[in-house]
Amino acid sequence: MTLSPMTLLAASKDKGLFDGVHKFFHSGTWLVIRNLLFFFVAVFWLATVYWVYKDARRRIEDPWLVAMSTVLGFVPFIGVLIYMLFRPPEYLEDVRERELEIKAMEERLSRRDLHCPVCRAEVDPAFLICPVCTTKLKQACGTCKAPLEPLWQVCPYCETPIERTGPLGLEGTLESPPRSRRRLRPRARSTEEPEAQVP
Repeated sequence: MTLSPMTLLAASKDKGLFDGVHKFFHSGTWLVIRNLLFFFVAVFWLATVYWVYKDARRRIEDPWLVAMSTVLGFVPFIGVLIYMLFRPPEYLEDVRERELEIKAMEERLSRRDLHCPVCRAEVDPAFLICPVCTTKLKQACGTCKAPLEPLWQVCPYCETPIERTGPLGLEGTLESPPRSRRRLRPRARSTEEPEAQVP
């Protein structure tokens, strides 16, 4: 069996190509590149483990769960993804801040912040008038001068029956004198209007 010169030339080229690849993977250059790749992958893996630890400390209060999350982070690359799927959605600082805001709002609502209806200044429930704009806020008891709520019929401090006046010091506006009704007089005809003639 004889081989043509073209087949021999192609075989020598293929052998030269594979020989070059073989020489590259057994050279010192490839060893340096491979070791650098392993080094960077190891550094990235350790960085992800450290990130899992820091993130778990910010999101999880229980130290045992933080330790378990960190151990899960040691599983190369898959452990980090599993941790990210099951970690708490909020940081502990955000949860505490939200709880403090809710508590402050509840306290504000329980205190029933009162404001002047005219100038919106904050007033105390015991104030009779607004100290800013002097609007009358509550009626005072005639006997003990204690502030009275609008719906009370008797002063709870001295048992005096309450005599009602107008709301917010507008006495007299509820009992206005009756208006006299005027009779409409027929309008006088003007001299310019012609009289209608009856046929």
